[in-house]
Amino acid sequence: MKFSEIEKSRWEELKPYLDTCLLPVTGLTGTETPDEATAALEGLRDIMDLVEVPFKGRLVTYPAYHFYEEPDAMQLDELCRRFRASGFRYIVLITGRAGLKLDSIAADLVIAPGEDGTIPESAAVKQAVTEIWQQQKNEKEPIKAE
Repeated sequence: MKFSEIEKSRWEELKPYLDTCLLPVTGLTGTETPDEATAALEGLRDIMDLVEVPFKGRLVTYPAYHFYEEPDAMQLDELCRRFRASGFRYIVLITGRAGLKLDSIAADLVIAPGEDGTIPESAAVKQAVTEIWQQQKNEKEPIKAE
């Protein structure tokens, strides 16, 4: 469910069911041409469909964090902590950019293409998301679907 689809008057009612925040990370650097930026967004959309479609009603998709390079890791980490402090139990980062370093971020799961750019299998993504909901918080390291 997109953040903009949630009515203010219904948030408190829905909050217990929408316990997972999905934060897309485009990974743009500002050096992309318009067609490269478009391709990056299309790749992100394709991988987001692996989570948004099967888990609609359990997660809230926030606006994408478009420009990201490794020095921005502390800022993105803090953003994830703020989402958690605002009531989300689980934080999932998702990117369509292969090789983007998101492992040090305070998220429960990172979904990313493999180093060769292949999109993770749908079944593997579903299993990884289900596992974060089943495991106790801080019991394991974040799961990375690649």
